[in-house]
Amino acid sequence: MRDGVRRALRLAWAALRLELTLYRALVRWIARHPEVPRGTVPIGYSRLVAPVLWLWIFGSAVEVIVLDVVLSRWWAPLRVPLLVLGVWGLMWMLGMMAAYRVRPHLLGEHALQVRDGIHARVDVPLERIAGTRRVEHELPGILRSVHVEGEEPEALLLVGVGSRTNLEVVLTGPTRLETPHGPTTVTRVGLWVDEPREVAELVRRRLSAPLQ
Repeated sequence: MRDGVRRALRLAWAALRLELTLYRALVRWIARHPEVPRGTVPIGYSRLVAPVLWLWIFGSAVEVIVLDVVLSRWWAPLRVPLLVLGVWGLMWMLGMMAAYRVRPHLLGEHALQVRDGIHARVDVPLERIAGTRRVEHELPGILRSVHVEGEEPEALLLVGVGSRTNLEVVLTGPTRLETPHGPTTVTRVGLWVDEPREVAELVRRRLSAPLQ
């Protein structure tokens, strides 16, 4: 019984954090203030999912308007609850779009920070990066954004967008990285970027640059 209550509380807390993160991202998007610290280079990855999200956003907006018109005439008692629910869903999807835009991957002086909207963050030390290569992978399932293939210490860590990755970061050897599912030892990290060729060149130049 206690385990069930604890599990329910953890799920409720995770849902609340998700809501707050989405609204925070939406505010940052409106204010044009992405989460890009000084000294880092943002790397975009939203282009893959943007068309689908915009389609959902448009459909949700139309649905809210249609339901409001129909219910105001035929079923007024349900108008307000369904209107609130529809607006909440619309704001949720706008928050998702905002999260992809304001939380890009970051290439800093000491690490490559791999992100996926609100779901994931993995810091890959530059000193452990041997190079990059353009390789595509698919994650199992459409909702999973982080997946580990193979066995440690030779595992491949995938941080996908739309369950896909198109750039692979090759490490100098087995490296222990902190992931949303706990520390994992891997030799490669896959991620999705909008411009894999440009990002590969950007990483190459950063690796060859002298330390400050």
